[in-house]
Amino acid sequence: MEPVDLQPQSFIIKIWCENDSDEGGNVIWRGHITHVPSGDRVYISSLEEISSFISPFIEKMGCSSRHP
Repeated sequence: MEPVDLQPQSFIIKIWCENDSDEGGNVIWRGHITHVPSGDRVYISSLEEISSFISPFIEKMGCSSRHP
């Protein structure tokens, strides 16, 4: 059995919203999220991408990121 990494995970999230004048004033999320220990970074354009990036790290710890 593979050992579970129970080390705390740290992330830096920087987000902001922009109004899209071409889309009738819809809000567009922009930003990036960085996993501190590895330095992995992704750029995001929706809030859902935050949990998509974090989920694999949580699952590697042996925890589920899914809600009941």
